[in-house]
Amino acid sequence: MTLDAFLEIAAAVFLLLGAFLSVAAGVGLLRFPDALSRLHAATKPQILGLLFVVVAIALEAHSWSTLLALAPVMLFQILTAPISAHMVGRAAYRTGNFQKDLLLVDELEEAVERATNDANLTSPHDRV
Repeated sequence: MTLDAFLEIAAAVFLLLGAFLSVAAGVGLLRFPDALSRLHAATKPQILGLLFVVVAIALEAHSWSTLLALAPVMLFQILTAPISAHMVGRAAYRTGNFQKDLLLVDELEEAVERATNDANLTSPHDRV
């Protein structure tokens, strides 16, 4: 087996793994019951699936320049996906778009109540 044949097989395996994880993320988005569960399904396998696809492209191209061109894609995805999922999750929590019985620990309940009480106390309508 030559090096080129090995790299092509490895690229095919990575591409199939990436495709599988992307499909798993899509199925999770459709099947999970609330926004918080859907965010988990959208971010976890999606990042790893994209990593596998980028590695497959780099292996197939046999070029360091291709890998260097794809590195910012992975970097920005790794940096932005968790942050955006966190912000969307907080918005879903505050709007009540989640099932409370699915939570094992509700770490935000106290913070949201405190913020709501503070906002009500400092409301311009309450000032005399």
